[in-house]
Amino acid sequence: MHMHRSSSSPSFLPSICSVHTFIGLAVILCVYFTLQTSISLQDKSLPSEQIKTTLPSSILLPQQYDSNDMNFNEIPTMEQPPPHSNEKTILRSPPKAEILGLARDFDIAWGNGRGTFHDNGTLLTLSLDKNSGSGFESKNRFLFAKIDMKIKLIPNNSAGTVTTFYMSSNGSTHDEIDFEFLGNVSGQPYTIHTNIYCQGKGNREQQFYLWFDPTADFHSYSILWNPARIVFFVDGTPIREFNNMEEFGVPFPNKQPMRIFSSLWNADDWATQGGKVHTDWSKAPFVASFKNFKASSCVWSHGSSSCGSDDLDSESSGFENAWLREELDSKSLRKMRRVQQNYMTYNYCDDKMRFHEGLPKECTTKGSNRGRQSQFR
Repeated sequence: MHMHRSSSSPSFLPSICSVHTFIGLAVILCVYFTLQTSISLQDKSLPSEQIKTTLPSSILLPQQYDSNDMNFNEIPTMEQPPPHSNEKTILRSPPKAEILGLARDFDIAWGNGRGTFHDNGTLLTLSLDKNSGSGFESKNRFLFAKIDMKIKLIPNNSAGTVTTFYMSSNGSTHDEIDFEFLGNVSGQPYTIHTNIYCQGKGNREQQFYLWFDPTADFHSYSILWNPARIVFFVDGTPIREFNNMEEFGVPFPNKQPMRIFSSLWNADDWATQGGKVHTDWSKAPFVASFKNFKASSCVWSHGSSSCGSDDLDSESSGFENAWLREELDSKSLRKMRRVQQNYMTYNYCDDKMRFHEGLPKECTTKGSNRGRQSQFR
């Protein structure tokens, strides 16, 4: 039996070795397939560019940007939206173009292309050539307003031309409040011609020279029209006042809504030195420019005013409608006096040769414009 065991022992050992060999190969194969699976999964991950977008931009930057010059919140990507914040998003769609200024308030009325809006409607130019002038008008009508426009007049030789800025109603018995700028030869001053029409009748002219060059830059020209008075201003300085004297039988424009108008046209038969100097068409086109229109107003629409009766009541009306009760204080009156003493060139209330049957009633009524002007002259 012992010899039998000894002879059989060598045949059993190779079997054990084979099993160990098999187990070792199996372990090796498991490790191999695990590694292959890992590699395969790694190959199916995001491309390197997409990996960058999932990381904070402060860590991985696009190569074309310098980290010292960039605000990273300003360069979001489709894959990586900006982090949530209570602040407004920096990047946004460009705003839609908005009609501003003069284009919002006015229409070109005539001139066949000679009136033009510029700078998204904030600047308007009128031009005049030998064939035609041009003009614009307000979209709204007003029954009382305080309006202001910055105007740059025609430079150099503007003789024969008239640039206007005025308010007017329609019809043969219309009301009108005029600024007219009468051109002149080079080196000579412009004349401001003011006039007021009531129920179709004018003949209330006052004229002034300006104390600056109105062609070198924009200057402000304003009209205050409220129930008590009309005042003309240049750069905020009053130059003329016309009071409501209906109680003395003097007509006052307070019943007809008016539009705002402006025009540039040829009037060389009277505008410059009484028509002695005519327009030099070799200098055409003549151009006047307008911008920065402002208005406090009672808009008239569908037979009614945007201002109610409370707006005329000094006790109940707010500050925003204070212009409806505005009057010239002592300081403003002194300024107007200086202008009229030094720059007024014509006053209808002084023209006795013109009014053979007597001066208009507003010129002679106690407490009227004439009373003030006689003190100023």
